[in-house]
Amino acid sequence: MPAGYSFRPRAWALALAAAGCAAGIALGNWQSDRAAQKRAAGAAAPVTLRGELLAAHTLYLQNRLHHGKPGYYVVQPLHERDGRNVLVLRGWSAVAALPPTPAGEVILEGVQRERLPRAYETGELASGNVRQNITVGEFGAWSGLAMAPQVIEQRSALVVTRPPAPPDGLARDWPPAEIGAERNEAYALQWYALAALSVVLFFALNVKRDKSDGEQPG
Repeated sequence: MPAGYSFRPRAWALALAAAGCAAGIALGNWQSDRAAQKRAAGAAAPVTLRGELLAAHTLYLQNRLHHGKPGYYVVQPLHERDGRNVLVLRGWSAVAALPPTPAGEVILEGVQRERLPRAYETGELASGNVRQNITVGEFGAWSGLAMAPQVIEQRSALVVTRPPAPPDGLARDWPPAEIGAERNEAYALQWYALAALSVVLFFALNVKRDKSDGEQPG
C-alpha cells in the first residue's frame, strides 16, 4: 500500500464484490461446460441399430428450418432386438407426413445425441402428433413406451433386405452438433471478466487517501 493511503472496506462493499465475483465465476463455468458438451457431442462416434421402427408413434416437431425453409423434424421410436426402445431423429420434412415406414427389421446408422434439438417456443398448442418440442421422457409418457435415455440422429438411408425400403424423402444434412460452442466460450470470458472487475472495483473504491495531520477539512 503506498504511503499516505489506507484500505478501509465497508461490509456492504465486501458482500457486493463477493456476490459479483461468485456469480461471474459460476456463470462462466456453466458456459464453459456447455461449450465442452457441444464439442463432445460433435465428436460423437457413429452407431448402428437393428430393429423395427414403430410408425404408430411418429411425431413431427414443427417450426424447424432447413436452408431457410420451415418444416418438421420427424421423430420415431425404434424397437431393438434386445427389447430397448430408442428414439430416432429420422430427418427433416417440408410437411407433417411420411411415406409408409418399412415393416420388419431395418438397419439404421447415425450418431448418439444427448437430447432432441429444441426450437423457440411460440406458444402454439400441441395437436395430434405435431409438437413444438419434446424430451425423451415426455415422448415415453405420450407413447406409453419405456424409452432408452439417448437419441439417435439418423445419418443414412435405412437398410432393409426385403423388400427394399422406398425413399423417405427426408433431408439429413444436419447442422454440426458443436455449433454455438464458440458463442458459449465468448460468454464464459465475459462472465469471468465480470468476476475480475468485481474484485478490481472493490479494491479501487475502498483505498482511501489519508488526511495529513495539518490538513483542514474543506
